[in-house]
Amino acid sequence: MAVFIDLNVIYTPEKSHLRSLIETAAHLGFSTIAINYVFDPSTKKKQELPSPLPIGDVMDKLPVVQGRSRPIRVLNRLTIMMSDASHIRPKPEDYGNFDLLAVHLSTEKLFHAACMTYDVDIICVPVTERLPFILKRAPVNGAIERGLVFEVTYAAAIRDSTMRRYTIANANIMMDICKGKNVILSSAAETALELRGPYDVTNLGLLFGLSDGDAKEAISSTCRSAVLHAETRRTVSGIVYAVRSSQQVAPPAADSESPPAKKARPDLILIDN
Repeated sequence: MAVFIDLNVIYTPEKSHLRSLIETAAHLGFSTIAINYVFDPSTKKKQELPSPLPIGDVMDKLPVVQGRSRPIRVLNRLTIMMSDASHIRPKPEDYGNFDLLAVHLSTEKLFHAACMTYDVDIICVPVTERLPFILKRAPVNGAIERGLVFEVTYAAAIRDSTMRRYTIANANIMMDICKGKNVILSSAAETALELRGPYDVTNLGLLFGLSDGDAKEAISSTCRSAVLHAETRRTVSGIVYAVRSSQQVAPPAADSESPPAKKARPDLILIDN
């Protein structure tokens, strides 16, 4: 049975609205969602990153996914609206509070840099207006080889007929360039009414130029690959990371001649990719 994922549910400071989004997503059958915090450095003088809201402050208990026996998984995502190369920070630890890192680009130069060099997880394809630059196959293929994914959202197409035309046109251009590979379909929903069920999103994928198989992967396995990519990005190349051991070593008895116990040390855990 497929696991459905929506990696773009727009953050709202209204906790009741955010709670409604999470509950609706679980009711529709999404096993994982990502709360998206949109950050535009060009409008922030101090360029302070937002802090994700602890899910415990939104609801006491996460709702159970319909058709499954486990609660929904909620991730935190940061999307940077980039109009200049200085808007992304070189230190990965600056984004340590977020599970996923995405960039929304306004120039061809930034798009090429994001595809080839930026240490991110998701590249957002503009859908609410005419594409500001021409998508080229070389950087797109480079991003695919690096494990990045391209995101196409559909909520704007629900709100406005003009945005609907741009969404369909831009999505078809993207699918023609990448051949349906490494594409995720997300809602970018601001209200619960803008969320659609997984099979409705699959049908939208057909309209966007995806094949039936690629459309299903765009809300399941490809999204999962993006989450795994984000997890390995925060480790040492996805090979090894250290965690503090929880085991406590009992101190030796006073009359014992045995050497003092060593302090707990980090355990090395291998990640099998």
